[in-house]
Parts: sequence; structure tokens; C-alpha cells
Amino acid sequence: MSKEWQVQEAKAKFSELLETSRNAGPQTVTKRGVKAAVLVSIEEWERMKQSARSDLKDLLLSPDARTGSLTPMREKRRARREADLE
Repeated sequence: MSKEWQVQEAKAKFSELLETSRNAGPQTVTKRGVKAAVLVSIEEWERMKQSARSDLKDLLLSPDARTGSLTPMREKRRARREADLE
């Protein structure tokens, strides 16, 4: 069960906040009534990172990148003859 913690309460009870995030799921921290941050367990964080989509740079730099289809095919052109150049 997610709970909203005010910054002051989160500071004063950080150990409790940490344990609650590990046992009950993500915990929201508010600042002046506005949601400011979420504390999640490391397991949840790793799961979220795995399921996140990679950005284009990561995709292109990955070892299994398939970039061949990103380059358009060029038309075959015939070689110029000297008469065409004059």
C-alpha cells in the first residue's frame, strides 16, 4: 500500500520509509503538498529498468544492433562517359 510522506516526516522516519518501500511498494514523498519523489525497493527499480525502452543511441550502440535497414538503398547509376562531361 502506497503512502504519501511529507518531506519532514520522511527525514525523521527514513528507516521506516525505507522498510515500507521494501515491504509495501513504492512510497511517495511530497514537498509542500506537491508530489516530489518516489522511493522504491532495489528489486522494483531493477525490474523497471529492465522493462524500460532503450533510447535510440543505446539501441544503435548495442552489440546486436541491426542498422542495415536504416540506410536507404542507393539507385544504381551508369558511369559517365567523357562525351557527357563536355
